[in-house]
Amino acid sequence: MNTIPTIFNEKITSYTAVGGKDRVAAAGISAVVLNRPGQSSRKSFFSDLEKTGFDNVISIESCAPHYEIEELSSRFPFVRFILPEKEINFGEQVNLAASEIESPLFFVIRSDMKIIAGGTARRLAERLSVVSEDKGDNEQKSGFKRLCTVPVMINSNYELLPSIVSPIVHNKKMKPFFLEPQNEGEPSLYPFDGVGIYDRQRFILTGGYDITINHTHWQLMDFGFRSHLWGEEIAVSLQLKLSYNNELPGEDFSLNDSYRRFYLKNLAPVFRGDYAHLPLYCFPPFFSRTGNDFFSAWEEFKESKKWVLKNKFRWKCDARSLINIWGSNGSKN
Repeated sequence: MNTIPTIFNEKITSYTAVGGKDRVAAAGISAVVLNRPGQSSRKSFFSDLEKTGFDNVISIESCAPHYEIEELSSRFPFVRFILPEKEINFGEQVNLAASEIESPLFFVIRSDMKIIAGGTARRLAERLSVVSEDKGDNEQKSGFKRLCTVPVMINSNYELLPSIVSPIVHNKKMKPFFLEPQNEGEPSLYPFDGVGIYDRQRFILTGGYDITINHTHWQLMDFGFRSHLWGEEIAVSLQLKLSYNNELPGEDFSLNDSYRRFYLKNLAPVFRGDYAHLPLYCFPPFFSRTGNDFFSAWEEFKESKKWVLKNKFRWKCDARSLINIWGSNGSKN
């Protein structure tokens, strides 16, 4: 059983870095590119990022041979290509990139997307900055509005996508519900497709993505729930718009081992007073649904209980309260 990380990037895959690391701008925001196979001209994609004026660009590659990397690195010296020694999941890609950059903000974008509204990188960073006299408790951490700002998403036909995620309960089960963005600052449970502008300091303090959860959907759910339960904010900017170049990839919602870890870390803990705990009475129903033998189920439960105990004072509410408030107000606020 993989141990739940207790610090950011506790375990990191070995990798090779090719290309420049020096800043080419001072906008305060870098770009992180997560590549999908079968994309068109990467030269055009990187040229667009260059025009936007990001401090740096980190491109996370697959571990397969890349015969074009040398040519791309020569043409775009501001891009740092990261080649892991083995295939790594979505969350580990983002965590790895966050450890490579120095900008206070980083913009995670997929290689099959295009920024169609938002302005320059400097303008993007300025919109998220908070002047000192207007800072709340959360903003004191970094000087920016929130942990993650998500864009408005458009499909290849320039149709608005339901990319705001809201938690709802249906037949006594929690599930994500997808809505079209309507209002500036509207909260989202997690960044759709993992795309958004992340506050690097907050991201690291929150622990980043749990790389032991191998399923992308449950990685996103774990990150989003944990962020909101710990008092952070993930919300939309209507001024920032991205479009997909191709068909939108489907999202797999199947229940599996990754769901069990998400459940024990986020849905099962109970908040009392000023701390959270994972009560023992949660184990019998958990065991009955796992399909595992008693020993394996208990070890998994015990591992999650230890993680909750270590972080117990970071909770601001539990999942039931979060979902109820979200549902009754139409938002978390």
